[in-house]
Amino acid sequence: MNVPLMDIGSQYGPLRAEIDAAIAGVLDSGRFILGPHVTALEEEIGAEVDGRHCVGVANGTDALVIALNALDIGPGDEVITTPYTFYATAEAIARMGATPVFCDIRADDYCIDPALVEAKITPRTKAIMPVHIFGHPADVRALRPIADAHGLPIIEDAAQAYGASDAGTPVCAMGDIATLSFFPTKNLPGIGDGGMVVCKDPEVAARVRRLRFHGSKDKVVFEEVGYNSRLDDLQAAVIRIFLKHVHDWNDGRRAAAAAYAAAGLGEYMTLPGVRADAHPIYHLYMARHENREAVQAALKERGVASAVYYGIPMHLQPVFAHLGYREGDLPVAEECARTALALPMHPHLTAEEAAYVVDAVAQAREAVG
Repeated sequence: MNVPLMDIGSQYGPLRAEIDAAIAGVLDSGRFILGPHVTALEEEIGAEVDGRHCVGVANGTDALVIALNALDIGPGDEVITTPYTFYATAEAIARMGATPVFCDIRADDYCIDPALVEAKITPRTKAIMPVHIFGHPADVRALRPIADAHGLPIIEDAAQAYGASDAGTPVCAMGDIATLSFFPTKNLPGIGDGGMVVCKDPEVAARVRRLRFHGSKDKVVFEEVGYNSRLDDLQAAVIRIFLKHVHDWNDGRRAAAAAYAAAGLGEYMTLPGVRADAHPIYHLYMARHENREAVQAALKERGVASAVYYGIPMHLQPVFAHLGYREGDLPVAEECARTALALPMHPHLTAEEAAYVVDAVAQAREAVG
């Protein structure tokens, strides 16, 4: 049996006729950038995240940069974030001239540890940026009183977690501003690049709208230096189709995670934890093993795909060497970077496939100890 890491085709396939019709409709309309589908998508996602104000942009990285810009974060400022994330999170902070301050994570949910955040706050701190990593919501409820006590906004990086929630509150409605990515492998995907900024404050949203279009709201008067970062109507048309299915897909991901547990994966690897009241969506299924490379090699022999995500945590990346972090500074993130392995995860993963993966892991465990 061959078990792929992801199976995008199984999601797109049944929707192909609807997708083709949506693309044809955009072509016929001649409205390609910031057209009616973008407006509709902004409204539809806003309705799902407690009525917040949504602004479509060109990609998830631009969403992060523009969110930081809209909050006037720049040179000399610090933003506290996680070291265990994709580079774009920290890159966006550095792109604005600010300094990412890395705070260690919790091993169960891989998210930033709120108990360690307050000690990282200095007079230069201007925001806290948790990441809802691998589809598990960060503990924004615990971060909120810390942020409020210091007058700091919370920026949610929700690129991997659309549809996840904590105590009934969806991601993108927990902090002050949030960002989404519609990269094709995300759980709410597009068929190319795309992103969104989700704002609590309508005035911040208005500024984000200006920033995405060269700092102008009318193409005539330019109020500030902005960006050329606009969501294509074609992407929005397709994402609107996927939005109708994303919650069912997320349920499929949760069922796949349950199938791994039921098949006994926890006997051989450390399973990802779920914080009380959290409702993750398992964008990736990350389990840990001390002999990760050997397990991965054994899985490959059995036709099971796997991948290492974030094998070098951000504080040890060469680009941030000037910040002075050393190995051992953030031990939990470093351990997860060394031991975590992404196993196959998608909405249509069957119980039989999950059992086959677990059997392959079991055989690998016998081989490597």
